[in-house]
Parts: sequence; C-alpha cells; structure tokens
Amino acid sequence: METTHHFQASHLHAITRQLFMAAGTPRHIADTVAEILVNSNLVGHDSHGVLHVPRYLLDIAEGRLDPDAEPKVVKETASTLHIDGNKAFGHYIARKAMDLAIEKAKQADVCCVSFLRTGHIGRLGEYAEVAARAGCIGIITVGYSGIDKGFVAPFGGARGALETNPIAVGVPTGDDTPFIIDFATSVIAGAKIEFADSKGEDLPEGCIVDKHGNPTVKSADYWDGGALLPFGGHKGYALSLLTCLLGFQHGDFDAEEDYVGGIFMQVININAFAPVEAYQRNVREFLDNIKASPPAPGFDEVLVPGDFERRSRQHRLANGIDVPDAIYYKRTREWADKLGVTLGEEVVEAADVDRYLVS
Repeated sequence: METTHHFQASHLHAITRQLFMAAGTPRHIADTVAEILVNSNLVGHDSHGVLHVPRYLLDIAEGRLDPDAEPKVVKETASTLHIDGNKAFGHYIARKAMDLAIEKAKQADVCCVSFLRTGHIGRLGEYAEVAARAGCIGIITVGYSGIDKGFVAPFGGARGALETNPIAVGVPTGDDTPFIIDFATSVIAGAKIEFADSKGEDLPEGCIVDKHGNPTVKSADYWDGGALLPFGGHKGYALSLLTCLLGFQHGDFDAEEDYVGGIFMQVININAFAPVEAYQRNVREFLDNIKASPPAPGFDEVLVPGDFERRSRQHRLANGIDVPDAIYYKRTREWADKLGVTLGEEVVEAADVDRYLVS
C-alpha cells in the first residue's frame, strides 16, 4: 500500500525554500521556484510539483544548475527577447522572461522569446496563466529531439527520439479561471510512470512500447529501453516536431549538445486587436455556453480548460496536499539530513501562510 505524507501548501513551500537556500540559492529565487512547484501540486499536476526538488538539489550538487545565477538578455528588439539563462533555475528564468515579455507586448503588441542555457522550467501552464491574468494570450512550447537521446518514439518508430515536448496556451477571461491548455505531445508525461510505479499500478493502454516497439502497460518495459508514444498518432507527432522547430536554442546536429530544439514563448496583447474587457467577457460567455451543453452518458457535466485546475487549487488549499513517500518524502528527507534542514512546521513563516490563504 502506498505511503503518503500530508502537507499544507505553506509548509511545502517553506520546506522547498529552505532546502534550496541551504544549497546556495538566494532567498528571492528559492521563493519563486518554491511557489511555482507548489502551484503545480495545488492545481492537481503533481508530476510537475515538489517531487522534482531532490532532482534539482542533485543538479546543484553536480554542477548542472547554478543556484544563484541570474538570467541575462543577450539580444532584443522592440518585440523579441533572446535570454541566456546562465544555467539558473529554469522556473526562475521562465517567470522573469514572461514578465519581461508582457511588458514588451504591452508596448509593441507582441513579444517572442527564445532561450539559451535554460533547464527544466516545470509546468508550462504556470506561465500561460501569468500572461492571461495580464490581459494577454500566452503561448509556451518546449521541444527537444536528439539522435538516441529522446524517450518518446516518433510515429511509426520503435525507439525514443523526442522528449515529451509540451505546449501551453493561456487566454484571459477576466475572472479567476483563465482558459489554459497545457499538455505534453506524448500520451502521458514521463513523471506519470514514476507515479504508477509508486502505486504499483499498470499504465493505461496506448501509452508506451517496449524496446522492440511492442505495446505494453508495464512500466518495467519502459525502463528497460522502451519509449513513450505521441498522443493522437501522427497528429501529436507532428506537433512534437513543431515544438522542436520553434525552439531556437540549437539547430545543428554537429553541435556538442547534439540536439535540436529549445524553449519558446510568445505574448500577444489583446488590446492590439480588441478592447480587452470586451474580449474577456466574450470569452467567458463563449466558454459558459459550451459548458451548458448537456452531458453525455457517464458524465456529470461539461468542463472547459482551466476548470479542473481552479477546483483542485481550491480543494487543496483548504484540505492540503498528499505526496508519496517513495518519490518525494524519502528522498527529500535524505537531502534535508545532508543539508541540515528541518522538515517540521517550525520552518513556516507568516508570509508563507498569507501566500496560500483560501480565497
């Protein structure tokens, strides 16, 4: 039976901040990254939340992540930014980039951003929401492909050549539930396999193949050289390739990194085309009309993108977050012992509680 540990969001945030600070991260960066990770748990996307903390601590220890680095704009125009992440925390880089892109889009109506030396940025919907709440449309893609380096098989292939290559879009609605789509172009994200392992469960059919390209539901077959599959067959595969081509970080297979792809952001200022207040009202009315559709047999209601995340956040703010022992707590406790950090509630500060008040 799976063992879980129950935390309030403020407690998870404080633990995460203290661990990162003990590893050499300035407080303002540690707070930003902790908030983004905990937000992922709150909105129900645990695969992009605090389970990654041990991984990032290992990256710091082994020199792949510089915890006190600041991103730098290395090239810009009125409507573009090219940012060198300097191997800083990807979440911190992406949040700063989105803030800068929104500022530019408010002046130039649109802003596109590309990145260098930027690692994992977590849940893309986080940054799409930031854009939407600023009255903009936000588009974020992350795509990488490398010969024998990916873990998602191309359509018709038996060996991994792509990463999960997600896409997110945020559209403002003028209320607390922006329209947010955020999905990997693989059937499931890689972290979902870890969750299935922690629960001793098989994967759904159609998610993975074994090392010979045969369909399987056993996660052990994936770890033994198997691969994830793209969603929607050739359509998801084509979108996965597109994310690689939008990411201008690398485009030369002769390069040392030997991969193509990167991170791409675009922010569109609604006011460039229509008054944002009227647009948001129309979007909300449109979505509410869709939700008014009669549910099909087996369904209680029709939802639209953003509803699940809002409901999950409200529930988890009020009732707390469960994290599995096997993939989070045990590893985190090991790092806490190593870094001399307590996991008790005494690390929670008043500002942490205020940050996660139930609205």
